[in-house]
Amino acid sequence: PVLELATASGQRNSSGKTLRFSSAHALVLDALLEKNEVEHVDRRFLEIKNALKNFSGIECFPVPAGFKGILRPYQEDALGWFAFLKKFNFGGILADDMGLGKTIQVLAWLAGELENGKERPSLVVSPTSVLFNWQAEAKRFVPDLKILVYVGNKRSGLIIKKMDQTDLVITTYGLVRRDIEILKDLRFNYVILDESQAIKNSNSHIAKAVRLLKARHRLCLTGTPLENNVGELWSQMEFLNPGLLGPRAVFDRRFTKPIAQEDKMARNTLKQMVKAFLLRRTKGAVAKEILEKMEHVILCPMTDGQAEIYSRVRDHYRASILATIERKGLNRSRIKILEGLLRLRQAANHPALIGEDGAGSGKLDKLTTLIKEAVSCGHKALVFSQFTKMLSLIRRSLDNAGIIYEYLDGRTPQARRKDRVRRFQDDKDIKLFLISLKAGGLGLNLTAADYVFLVDPWWNPAVELQAVDRTHRIGQDKKVFTYRFITAETVEEKVLALQKKKREMVSAILYGGQGMLRHLSRKDLDLLFS
Repeated sequence: PVLELATASGQRNSSGKTLRFSSAHALVLDALLEKNEVEHVDRRFLEIKNALKNFSGIECFPVPAGFKGILRPYQEDALGWFAFLKKFNFGGILADDMGLGKTIQVLAWLAGELENGKERPSLVVSPTSVLFNWQAEAKRFVPDLKILVYVGNKRSGLIIKKMDQTDLVITTYGLVRRDIEILKDLRFNYVILDESQAIKNSNSHIAKAVRLLKARHRLCLTGTPLENNVGELWSQMEFLNPGLLGPRAVFDRRFTKPIAQEDKMARNTLKQMVKAFLLRRTKGAVAKEILEKMEHVILCPMTDGQAEIYSRVRDHYRASILATIERKGLNRSRIKILEGLLRLRQAANHPALIGEDGAGSGKLDKLTTLIKEAVSCGHKALVFSQFTKMLSLIRRSLDNAGIIYEYLDGRTPQARRKDRVRRFQDDKDIKLFLISLKAGGLGLNLTAADYVFLVDPWWNPAVELQAVDRTHRIGQDKKVFTYRFITAETVEEKVLALQKKKREMVSAILYGGQGMLRHLSRKDLDLLFS
């Protein structure tokens, strides 16, 4: 028979002599052809076969001029890998370790697509908790991208109307599942699944929905491509390169069950089949290219119930404070201002902190997701909050997830602190240490951790530094990643804007200092309580 590669797999022409396969099957076919004679194979097959068999490195690819940032060498390498995938029409998983900038690498590539004159927009599908981050990072690093956030009651009409004027559509897994009948008829340049472990269950509604999306190219982003079994990898590869790993039943028989029984041959065979389609770098592998401390701001959207409560609290204190200022003047209203800001900060963290249960917290949801990812990758992390009630809510979430942790707050007896630090430092099973600001600001040496989660924004840089320095100190042999959690569209985000020009004023407000409050202007208050 004659063998050809095509975009459709498993098709056979009417003569019965020509077999057509997907490009992604080149390595599998090559293995079969070593034992079987075939009269002719087309040039496309030979090209792809040789490219895949010789895949051992990544060629350099220039950083697009439209990308307004600096990529580290390993991030530039990813652009070469994206070019490799595009050349042969493959999909791939960027599976870099948590904190290595997967979003930035993809945005740099999309900047190049924009410069090349793409005909269709690309689509990013993410968990709700990171949708804000995609929007913010895209605006920051590729300001020329025309972005459409596919949310809201009028989203379906909006996307159809503005598809031709859009470069990047950003939406959530939940909305794709709900609106797949609309989205499946649209055509995209790239479909990019962020936190693609969301489709690890191949029988789930969302896994089936994303496979219906139409795109020239597909990418998955995840720090944990495998969490429980290799079937999760099959589900992601089925989205990226349909048919590459065969039908699910055959895959389970050939790989899932043998690998679960520690069959090294099956494991190595699977590794060989997917190696060109999966790029993973760990922090250790690129440590020389990473700054001593890497810092990230995580924007967290509020839940619907949280947003409603926050708006109510904001409106109450805005009216109350401004009325008080009218009667007493700004200086004599300082206590009321501090009370209002404290309540808004608590509502931004979790409405339960002000006695409003049942609404949930976008920040807690995002924190829990990142904790699970860090723990599953073997990292140790410190979690700081200045509200012990917030730490209690985090503890409840961790208990439900079965994650072991140590805990320290101001009520922990001094005699027990040393033992808790020692257990965290020495016990490999304890990946988390929850610490209150007052208890953990000074005097703790926690070099076993390489992640720091700052749940509450501390506007005094010295206080934040003290927290991070619990792990980033002499004796630390790992790179330290710091994550600051900010609830979007709240006083936390607004104070970030003020922080650049009024750092001293902000610090005084949020730490109870009275002296600097006299420098607050009516315009500043309008911003904080808007």
